[in-house]
Amino acid sequence: MAFPERFSNLPDYAFPRLRKLLDAHAPGGETISMTIGEPRHPMPDFVAPILAANIDGFAVYPANDGTPELLDAIAGWIKRRFGVELGSDQLMALNGTREGLYNACIALSPESKNGKKPVVLMPNPFYQVYAVAALTVGAEPCYVPATAATGFLPDYAALPAAVLDRVTVAYICSPANPQGAVASRSYWTQLLALAEKHDFVIFADECYSEIWRSAPPVGVLDVAQSVGADPERVFSFHSLSKRSNLPGLRSGFVAGGRKGIAEMRKLRSFAGAPLPLPLQKVSEACWRDDAHVAASLALYQEKFAAADAIFSGLQGFECPEGGFFLWLPVHDGEEAALKLWRETGVRVLPGAYLSREANGENPGKAYLRVALVAPKEEMQRGLIQLRDCLYG
Repeated sequence: MAFPERFSNLPDYAFPRLRKLLDAHAPGGETISMTIGEPRHPMPDFVAPILAANIDGFAVYPANDGTPELLDAIAGWIKRRFGVELGSDQLMALNGTREGLYNACIALSPESKNGKKPVVLMPNPFYQVYAVAALTVGAEPCYVPATAATGFLPDYAALPAAVLDRVTVAYICSPANPQGAVASRSYWTQLLALAEKHDFVIFADECYSEIWRSAPPVGVLDVAQSVGADPERVFSFHSLSKRSNLPGLRSGFVAGGRKGIAEMRKLRSFAGAPLPLPLQKVSEACWRDDAHVAASLALYQEKFAAADAIFSGLQGFECPEGGFFLWLPVHDGEEAALKLWRETGVRVLPGAYLSREANGENPGKAYLRVALVAPKEEMQRGLIQLRDCLYG
């Protein structure tokens, strides 16, 4: 049986690759996992009662685009957080951001651009669904380095005009996974202008926007409104996985222009999987409540301070401005991850597993991604062992 050639060059996903690298070797101590970005802070205490009270909702088909109450709660949060007012026809509930980031590309990226094969831009390193979405629609993925030289955000404007004129979609993550860089108001403004000049759409992956170090990250919807951008130029994706410590709920949303949302809704009515009604009720309550978010943020800010203290004086160390990963410089990420595992039992992810080689270089090769999701004391033990093993 033949398989689709468009996916034939996909590497193994990051975590199967990590298991191949580490699992043939015994850990050098008590295992401390700092690999996956799965929040471990307490979920809101109102989740279980709401789920129990609405359990009968599993007996009916759910609203495809989100219930009116859920969309109203999402719109209310966007207004509180970003000062932007959106109608329900500018929103769609999602099964987490990954589903939305993938299907939005299918819904909005045309088969050709200016008579040529389309291009989909993405930072490098990046969330791997961006590349699979591009391949699914027959576009050329363009991996744009997001390195220290560019402030760990991609410099799309530096690409040749001939490439930019073929772009249909540009993915951007802020705060960035894995580096934690935050796009400024100026960065968003310039990207919106570039999208207008070369006629492409921005998919802003902002699922880490509620985890920040010193100031709430600027949102692209806020900037788009302030500069008078075409609402169809940008679509913002958010999730309750990180904001509310509910990765298993698989609940998020996309917000943007009415025409684009209508196209996404049409596709979803044929091929999507709407969020079950009890989960929509939980999601509604989460978007209406900010107190649990503030409590979780305080825990992350304690962790940022602990990481600062542990790595104080380490050349090349930068605590993130947002998100919950450290992006630590090493000579070789795979070698460092294996050494750390064999000598201490601390498990981290080589940065190369989140990147692709482009122009002969992999921008993640000399880094480790370290998740700050464990309880503070466990996280501190892991970071101290990492420091002493790799930088001592």
